[in-house]
Amino acid sequence: MTGYAKVQSSFGDKKLNIEIKTLNSKQLDLIVKVPAAYRSHELDIRAMLGVLERGKVECILSEENSTSADASFNTDLLVSRYNALVDVANDLHAVDLMHRASLFTTVAAMSDIWNTAASDEVSDEQWQQTAADLQRAIDLCDQFRAHEGSVLEVDFHKHVDLIEDKLRQIPALEGERIDTAKERIKRYLADANVEVDPNRFEQELIYYLEKLDITEEKVRLQKHIDYFRQTMATEPSCGKKLGFVAQEMGREINTTGSKANHAGIQKIVVEMKDELEKIKEQLGNVL
Repeated sequence: MTGYAKVQSSFGDKKLNIEIKTLNSKQLDLIVKVPAAYRSHELDIRAMLGVLERGKVECILSEENSTSADASFNTDLLVSRYNALVDVANDLHAVDLMHRASLFTTVAAMSDIWNTAASDEVSDEQWQQTAADLQRAIDLCDQFRAHEGSVLEVDFHKHVDLIEDKLRQIPALEGERIDTAKERIKRYLADANVEVDPNRFEQELIYYLEKLDITEEKVRLQKHIDYFRQTMATEPSCGKKLGFVAQEMGREINTTGSKANHAGIQKIVVEMKDELEKIKEQLGNVL
């Protein structure tokens, strides 16, 4: 979701810098800053930026300062502001030659001190040129984001593959898990010196092992893994959906851990959780 682009728009001898920066956000959050002459087109600019879909999007249009012949000081305004600042500085006993130079520089840098030949509004032809250059900046920003997304896709595949690999390690431990459960129950009965009917013992053992069965969790987790991959491959804007799928993956992993009753399986569960957290950390960067 992060991106950046900068384009310079030119019309005649006028220059306008177009800068777009995008950061992560749950929805589209637009911040648009334009010169006064472009305020009548701010809604058009916002509409064009809407194609970026999600993220905190900051778009700044700034005119380059000009000291050419078509620009001059508003002398009266400059003198008025400079004298006002000097009066305040005198009251604070903070005026010397260096401070006066600094005050003058500060006032001279104020944009409204300059009278330029630019009109209060841009012409239709100038706006068409600016709009074309703005679209170019949006496309460049989108390309930046696409590159970031391709890097994340590779990273997601790596972590999902590791989760799937660890899931495939569980069946090898399940036989040992059942044998361990049987031996533990027999040991408890022997320690308690209790005689039990063998048939009843088998019935209770089956009931106990059914509670610990994780077949459904394994099947559902595999389906979620497949759906995660499918969503990445087929849907262009899938960040929110991938977040929901990751939540379901986490639910199955947690249930597997709570029902595992086996140190080896619980270790695998912890490793799967670690890989899933790495995915979740980056999902906020996906559209």
